[in-house]
Amino acid sequence: IRKMDEDVLLMACRQSKAWQVAGYAPIRISVNVSNSFFHGPSLTSAIARALQETQLDPKYLELELTESITMRHIETSITMLQELRAMGVRLSIDDFGTGYSSLSHLQRFPLHMLKIDQSFVLGVTRNAANASITRAIISLAHSMNLSVLAEGVETEEQLELLRQQECDQVQGHFFGRPMAGEEFLPLLTR
Repeated sequence: IRKMDEDVLLMACRQSKAWQVAGYAPIRISVNVSNSFFHGPSLTSAIARALQETQLDPKYLELELTESITMRHIETSITMLQELRAMGVRLSIDDFGTGYSSLSHLQRFPLHMLKIDQSFVLGVTRNAANASITRAIISLAHSMNLSVLAEGVETEEQLELLRQQECDQVQGHFFGRPMAGEEFLPLLTR
């Protein structure tokens, strides 16, 4: 799986840089990192190679890690996250709220963003508990000087409630389904 992780990382960096070379405004591209890639020996060298080969500015690369990945081997994870942040890439915790985060450890991670899991977002307009959880995660993230993104937004009502809660960013099928790079090009021109 590490070879596949490295290939996906390189493809994402190539695509982002290709759009920039074609004259489109630079956008940050996110890559999910698997457990074996994060805790394996090649992550930082693979990222350095991908960035060097593509000449992509590291600020346009975001690595998404799940809570369970970062909570395994805490001290090693903190060191790895510090190395990655020093490289200039952005770091986010994906699917936040579904793992077993310890807030005492979370505050030590050099992160940029928390991503609220879609399981909370899907019921946010119908379930008071989900609305409370999203509000709490947003407040927690902001108090730690992190931005927050809600995953899985599918309706205008969800979007409006998240705006009212001051969520920084959203993603989901309300905005578009997964698509190939060529299909995404028209969105870059808007």
